[in-house]
Amino acid sequence: MDIEKVNSIIARLLNESNEYDIDEIKGLLNELTTSEVAHLLESAPPKKRKELFALIDTKDEGDVLFEVGEEIQQDLVSNISNEELSAAVEPLELDEKVDILQNLPEDRMLKVLSKMSLMDRNRVEESLIYPDDTAGGLLNNDVISVRPDNTLEVVLRYLRSHGELPENTDKIFVVSKENLYLGELLISKLITSEPSSTVEEVMDRSVDPIIFNQEDKEVARIFERENLVSIAVLNDENKLIGRITIDDVVDVIMEDADQNILGMAGIAEDTFAPPGRAAKSRVFWLSMNLLTAFIAAFTINIFQDTLDKIVYLAVLMPIVASMGGVAATQTLTIVIRGLTLDQINTSNMSWLFKRELAVSIINGIVLAILVGGATYLWFGDVKLGFLISGALIINLISSVIAGIFVPLFLRKMKQDPAIAGSVVVTTVTDVIGFFSFLGLATLFLI
Repeated sequence: MDIEKVNSIIARLLNESNEYDIDEIKGLLNELTTSEVAHLLESAPPKKRKELFALIDTKDEGDVLFEVGEEIQQDLVSNISNEELSAAVEPLELDEKVDILQNLPEDRMLKVLSKMSLMDRNRVEESLIYPDDTAGGLLNNDVISVRPDNTLEVVLRYLRSHGELPENTDKIFVVSKENLYLGELLISKLITSEPSSTVEEVMDRSVDPIIFNQEDKEVARIFERENLVSIAVLNDENKLIGRITIDDVVDVIMEDADQNILGMAGIAEDTFAPPGRAAKSRVFWLSMNLLTAFIAAFTINIFQDTLDKIVYLAVLMPIVASMGGVAATQTLTIVIRGLTLDQINTSNMSWLFKRELAVSIINGIVLAILVGGATYLWFGDVKLGFLISGALIINLISSVIAGIFVPLFLRKMKQDPAIAGSVVVTTVTDVIGFFSFLGLATLFLI
């Protein structure tokens, strides 16, 4: 990606002291690929996005709309007519058309569909029946299928008659007369085998196809494990209805990664969203964090008498809570990654817990020595050094328990651990950190 060109255009757009030359901006846009234009739109404030999008050639609008994030896509689409939108999506592949149209309000989607050709409209309507987070929502019906009794020579002539194969065609699919899926024939196998051989003799029956209602994340994991470029999609009658290709799976992986990164902070928004929208998307988790802060404050209040008598405990409290929070977040990140990649299950959970527990104990001992020693040098109190060391070890152990079992519990409750997990685990470690440190101080110093 030519980041320098993208940044140059943004700088010209945001330079309020000078009016930019529209023809010059158009010329710069024409030098960018559609993915670079999409990146440019995502990097610009909302008002400038609309100005930029208006300068894009109509033939490129559909590709750009498909490349940008969903929220930005909806903003851009809301500012163009149904006729322009229909023309923009017309050259796109089926799955790309569906991705854009399914985000429209139903009444507008129907109006845009009515402006398409009958064949395109029928194809899109068939695909729209599948939820967008399933294999059906990812599929494209630009598939090539052959019968098992055809010879490879006949298949080759058939492929040549197409003139051009669909993108990412590494295989063709073998079906019966009733369109029942039988297997797949790799293009490499087709080219290197004897032309007189039949499809049935060289086809591969070992690759399991995707069923239309499988989750898109599960599809992504299958592509990763099997190193696939494309795979067949079947309906509940075992009939071939389309295929999924690697480019669509990459989009799923990138979207999931974005959600997880933003979810760790409890946000999910366009980088340059207007202040009102950004505030609305964040206020819930900030409110939840405020509630948990009150819980931690209530825990401290229980030991108010201890703090009144030994004021310097207040200086040391944040150390215990902070170390526990960081350790819990580390474990939480590992568990969320494992859950996302489908690596964690009931068979290996016990081993993972023991591993993380051992890590916390080792780190706890090392850090306890450092913190205890520093506390002794600072306050000259050996007992206080031992107390903070003990509280630190207790909190690091609790951080493992929270970091592992909180995301599992949230997943079971159908909540996203990437969004809610950090709020919960930091609350647990704060409360236990304060309680253990101040509790030990109450027992041994008062």
